[in-house]
Amino acid sequence: MWALAAALAGAIGYGAGSVLQAAGAARARGPAVLWHPAFLAGLVFDGFAWLASLIAVRQLPLFAVQSILAGSIAVTVVLASIFLGTRLGLRRWIAVAGVLLGLIGVAAASGLQSAHVPPNSFPTFAIIGLGAVAALSALLYRRRAPVSMAVIAGVAFSGAAMCARALDGSGDWQRLVSQPVVWAVLGFGLVGMVGYARSLESGAVGTVTSILWVVEVLVAGAMGVFVLGDTVRPGWLGTAIGGVVLAVGACVVLAADPTRGTLSPTSPPKST
Repeated sequence: MWALAAALAGAIGYGAGSVLQAAGAARARGPAVLWHPAFLAGLVFDGFAWLASLIAVRQLPLFAVQSILAGSIAVTVVLASIFLGTRLGLRRWIAVAGVLLGLIGVAAASGLQSAHVPPNSFPTFAIIGLGAVAALSALLYRRRAPVSMAVIAGVAFSGAAMCARALDGSGDWQRLVSQPVVWAVLGFGLVGMVGYARSLESGAVGTVTSILWVVEVLVAGAMGVFVLGDTVRPGWLGTAIGGVVLAVGACVVLAADPTRGTLSPTSPPKST
């Protein structure tokens, strides 16, 4: 229950952070986005959400945690309608309800976290993966490609979640910081943050956030099952699959630009 509560708190934190980061990205460009006051406030919420997610991934399967955290898109579009003056039609309200129902199904179907130990080669592949994602992010950074940058951010945050699960939490802090996956968590997190900020500069907050979370649910969830041995409760496989499909499908509906005309680069938001 504590892990589920932490995942839900993370979803709320990420949703609020996305709206604040979108406000900052609408008022700045390039690296300046990263120290805009609104964006920094969003990072505070993200930091809280990230810490909550670390608590959750240590006790729950990755597919469950990522699906619950994906519910932040519902928080994002609702808060955007309140604070950024966007309009949320009936279809998107239904999609918000779909996200919540899907997440309830995923949470109910979640089994215990697998005790499966990551392969010995995991740290090496994590560092290689980090280098590849960072290089691709640097290559596409100068292009106005919000979708591509959102996908990269989703992959990067998936890598951070995977590495957080693979950490060996036993021993003192010196043993902890000596693990390569610790630095991979930080590296993936930095790449994801920069990629998401860049995607918000020219993309609508609902669209890029939905893309990011769909990628995280699919990539991190699949890796958790096939690499870390995550499972569902006996007899609940159909519910788990249905919940993920419903949540992801509703996120795709919410990706239909709920902030069009409000959060463009030349039109600052009404409120931060």
